[in-house]
Amino acid sequence: MTQYLDFEKPLAEIEGKAEELRALARANEEMDVAEEAAALDAKAAKLLDELYGDLTPWRKCQVARHPERPHCQDYVAELFTEFTPLAGDRNFADDLAVIGGLARFDDQPVMVIGHEKGSDTKSRIERNFGMARPEGYRKAVRLMEMAGRFGLPVITLIDTAGAYPGKGAEERGQSEAIARSTEMCLKIGVPLVSVIIGEGGSGGAVAFATANRVAMLEHSVYSVISPEGCASILWKDSEKMREAAEALRLTAQDLKKLGVCDHIITEPKGGAHRDRAAAVDSVRNAIAAMLKELDGKDAAALIKDRRQKFLDIGSKGLAA
Repeated sequence: MTQYLDFEKPLAEIEGKAEELRALARANEEMDVAEEAAALDAKAAKLLDELYGDLTPWRKCQVARHPERPHCQDYVAELFTEFTPLAGDRNFADDLAVIGGLARFDDQPVMVIGHEKGSDTKSRIERNFGMARPEGYRKAVRLMEMAGRFGLPVITLIDTAGAYPGKGAEERGQSEAIARSTEMCLKIGVPLVSVIIGEGGSGGAVAFATANRVAMLEHSVYSVISPEGCASILWKDSEKMREAAEALRLTAQDLKKLGVCDHIITEPKGGAHRDRAAAVDSVRNAIAAMLKELDGKDAAALIKDRRQKFLDIGSKGLAA
């Protein structure tokens, strides 16, 4: 059953009525509801176009967090072959919020790293809802070092509300681990491309997304803080998250203007969760295009390109 967001309630009613008609027809083969169901489908399609034609930043946040949206594991399963997961930071533990390992992308050996939120209650708890601890970032550093040693392009898939802020994580050096991961992104001499597939939250996302090229799915978001957190700090009222989302300029469209994001990946109408196969294909094409842009560059050129990209962020689009 499709889960609907609050602004999709009118759509839920129409699609629900269409499904009820089809269920009645299945129970009674003499009933002919094809015409009525088709009319409802057309009405639903029109409403879907209207709803997603001009989403507000807050609604984009809701779509980016949709529980049925494809997660890192879904993309890894569809985009890569011969994926061999690698575990642990060789220091403390393995962090299940971060998955990574060796794989092939279009038959090219690569290293893939990403945040995994989980798909049901049990896996979400195991994955800590995609909020990585220090050992997750140290695992990523280890894998990026390995990729650099063997000349493997690194592909990162970002989907996290932010790094885990718990007491244990802070005791084990959360901020230092994030900084080391960001530093490793900047200094490895291999192509590094990132895709924001859902939420890109704060330093927890930057630690994987300090890349030569950054792409964002059309309805993903990327921000220094969540709208709720921002509203709590600025207005002492988390209910002002809509105003905060507007002010943060966290959408792919805003970030493209500012130079934070290089490519916007079109999503199926209604979001990636409505047509997973199409969303996966779009991400595949974007990754292939970004790797092609970097093909043939030596280590020094890749490092210079990456550093310059981040020095230039915000230098354009400020008046927009």
